[in-house]
Amino acid sequence: MGRVFCIIGKSSSGKDTIYKKLLRNSSLSLRRIVLYTTRPIRAGERQGVEYYFTTTKNMEALQEEGRIIESRSYDTVCGIWHYFMVKDDQIDLARFDYLIIGTLESYIMIRDYFGQDKVVPIYIDLEDGERLTRALRREKNQSKPKYEEMCRRFLADTRDFSDENLEQAGIMKSFLNNDLKSCLAEIVAYIVSFQGA
Repeated sequence: MGRVFCIIGKSSSGKDTIYKKLLRNSSLSLRRIVLYTTRPIRAGERQGVEYYFTTTKNMEALQEEGRIIESRSYDTVCGIWHYFMVKDDQIDLARFDYLIIGTLESYIMIRDYFGQDKVVPIYIDLEDGERLTRALRREKNQSKPKYEEMCRRFLADTRDFSDENLEQAGIMKSFLNNDLKSCLAEIVAYIVSFQGA
């Protein structure tokens, strides 16, 4: 039986780095799930690689068919953009394991769709002071730093990933990312324990 391993965590906890390294680990044979979005394609992006770019009308049709697993919407200066996961030909849990990165809310929707036995949360944790230091360092390197948005995300994460919310979602295990190498080794061993079951 295949599973969906879902990486979640607060901003600047190292989720993206861990996600990329796990996908490159050939011994795990994890596949990625390409999400859909209604936002316009950007320069350098390719259809079906970063996202499947689609329309709101197509999203609504998929919703009516009951094929949307989870979705998130963002009100931007260019209008509302939707990001969503679709039950399509790329997901075959009878044969493969998958790796995704998401929010606590998206994990809950994916778990409720596929079933608790098929979706495994991997919660990446990091002490808030270190996380804020990393976020500030990353933002300083941007051509146009957005410190206000960085602070908004930091505070929102404190609410979103509260102990109460984690407990309600049934997440009891976390992986402390103080040292990337040891954190990654712990996560790999955790994934392997499910693959052998």
